[in-house]
Amino acid sequence: MPTPKLNNYLGTFRKMRGFSQREVAFLLGCRNSAKVSRYEHDRRLPSLETIFAYEAILGTSARELFGGIQERAVRQALHRVRLLRRRLERQSDSPILTRKVEFLRSVAEGDNDELHYEAVPKA
Repeated sequence: MPTPKLNNYLGTFRKMRGFSQREVAFLLGCRNSAKVSRYEHDRRLPSLETIFAYEAILGTSARELFGGIQERAVRQALHRVRLLRRRLERQSDSPILTRKVEFLRSVAEGDNDELHYEAVPKA
């Protein structure tokens, strides 16, 4: 079984890049390093805007910076995808329902690399 990931790797990547917390705070537009410390020690979740800033500053994707959170969110979402797919499969068949079920099946099976949004025509 793989080792569970930490919720975030902000401190790890900051240190790899050679930045102090104070320098990252400046780059994020914070007054001091207290917020950066809270982010790194998982006492506060950064806003989406701050997450994007971290990506730019540290040159690393949010998926890597927040590995544990990302892993948990995907696991929970895939569980709900499977539940919804089973629920929809019990309903009467229609073209829209069939498309939804097929899409959910692809997501649940990990075949979603090539999936793109397609507008569903109105019935």
